[in-house]
Amino acid sequence: MSKKVTEITSELVTPILDELNLELVEVEFKKEGPNWFLRIFIDSDTGVDLEDCGVVSEKLSEKLDELDPIQQAYFLEVSSPGAERPLKKEKDITKAVGKNVHVTTYEPVDGVKTFEGKLVHFDGEHLEVEVKVKTRKKVYTIPYVKVANARLAIIF
Repeated sequence: MSKKVTEITSELVTPILDELNLELVEVEFKKEGPNWFLRIFIDSDTGVDLEDCGVVSEKLSEKLDELDPIQQAYFLEVSSPGAERPLKKEKDITKAVGKNVHVTTYEPVDGVKTFEGKLVHFDGEHLEVEVKVKTRKKVYTIPYVKVANARLAIIF
């Protein structure tokens, strides 16, 4: 059910975002407590502001009201993915080279499944993440097919 809702919502919001030169990062439809939430995360090279989110929310809400693909009551939220934006597509990872990332893998790479550090290289098949281990730095080469999750990270 929630997969169908996210697919329909993605199809509806994509032309709206294209018109506004914005990018769809992710669509979520999930239940939290007694309430359902339809969350749309948008971004652009220059970031998004409250006005962008408001325009997308208004236009998408009209489309959702026309089609009425969701039977239960829900809250629509349109926002930026935030500072720790998920890296869902290859182009997201390519744009993140040189930035701090948090990567988890399906299976261990050199005995490790969680990597947090600077993404120094991505060639479409492997990510190279420079991780600080105590007082030295180590570069891990992670096969892209083993990546379970990746996001930008704020590291202090």
